[in-house]
Amino acid sequence: MAQTCVHQGCGKQFTDATEKCEYHPGPPVFHEGQKGWKCCKPRVLTFDEFMEIPPCTTGVHSTTDKPPAIEEKPQQDDAALVKKMDALNASVPTRAPIPAAQAAPAPAAPPPESEDDDPSLEIPDGAQCRRRACGATYKKGSAREGESCVHHPGVPIFHEGSKGYSCCKRRVLEFDQFMKIEGCKTKEKHLFIGSGKKEKAASSGEEILDTVRHDFYQTSTSVIASFFLKKIVKDTAKVEFQPKQLVLDLATSDATPKRYTADVPLFGPIDTEKSTYKVLGTKLEVVLVKADGASWPVLRSDDALTGEILQVGRAGRVQ
Repeated sequence: MAQTCVHQGCGKQFTDATEKCEYHPGPPVFHEGQKGWKCCKPRVLTFDEFMEIPPCTTGVHSTTDKPPAIEEKPQQDDAALVKKMDALNASVPTRAPIPAAQAAPAPAAPPPESEDDDPSLEIPDGAQCRRRACGATYKKGSAREGESCVHHPGVPIFHEGSKGYSCCKRRVLEFDQFMKIEGCKTKEKHLFIGSGKKEKAASSGEEILDTVRHDFYQTSTSVIASFFLKKIVKDTAKVEFQPKQLVLDLATSDATPKRYTADVPLFGPIDTEKSTYKVLGTKLEVVLVKADGASWPVLRSDDALTGEILQVGRAGRVQ
């Protein structure tokens, strides 16, 4: 009888107790917007990127190991926090508050590259459904009629210790409980490969990158974002500015070329005619000219809002 492995990063069904299992033995670490695992070094900004961090440990499957608790930073008492805030406020110039009209609710998740699998492509055995919280695995030769996909169309929301999805009301405290929240929407079919863009690119001998590290700061008129990827080929780099989306197709000149393609949903509207980009030695830098002058709390519209006030302009040097 098949059992489900409880190791973080695995979650596969198995019948052979000696079968190889790849997983994360450490707890998740979420700190100042960055996400990763305590047991390995990669740090990313979005939850989808976090879920795609490859496992760092190899062992055997288990149905009894309890996942380690999420790493929480120690809380300061109220008096210490007030004292720290007073010291910070005294050392920086005052700034007008952001108008309440600029506050935004948690954004909806961007649509996937495709709502259906390309029927002309073969789905690899063992492929997992791409929709959040579904977890279905494709078995070669199995009938696909009558299947249903129960998933979350919204984005993960982590706020003041509670965890859940923007598309439904349930909230939990522990990360392993969050991973078990059942989907709130049902589709008739799963989404295993979508349009197959990444698979088609991989067949050309390129190394396909699902994510790259990115960062941004802003002024009152622009958002300056960096996508970190070395040796980008300038002549073939594709950067397309759309009113609320940035389309990227970047290839490198490495011996085994790397390719990063993404449709980046932007938090706010931009002026596509005035926005510009530069290909540098270690990154792509884009200047997104705001269409409405509003402050951006996040770069991507599918990033959960944290309530933090982000830097406007470059940080000054501390003397």
